[in-house]
Amino acid sequence: MTVQVKRVREERADGDGTRVLVDRLWPRGVAKADADHDSWLRDVAPSSELRKWFGHDPAKYDEFARRYRAELDEEPAASALASLRDTAGPLTLLTATRDTDHSHARVLADVLRAGST
Repeated sequence: MTVQVKRVREERADGDGTRVLVDRLWPRGVAKADADHDSWLRDVAPSSELRKWFGHDPAKYDEFARRYRAELDEEPAASALASLRDTAGPLTLLTATRDTDHSHARVLADVLRAGST
């Protein structure tokens, strides 16, 4: 599966395929009518508790990734993950996170590419 991660404010490009916003909260400052996305799958995002604990601290990233993978095995995230796996063609995961290298979207992309959590 071809999966990439982009910021939600990035314009659509050739090869993006299906663009899915994977944040639990709608991004601040982005009008829903202006967001170039095909769907919003908030159930695949980390829980609010995990997101708050992580706080986008790169020092916590490895533990965050481990905990997030565990959440992806539980409902409703597991069903949301399955629907992403059923996506035909390229998939672009969209997030408002500034540091995409230390984000849930990066963990999710790795999980999708590997085919398992």
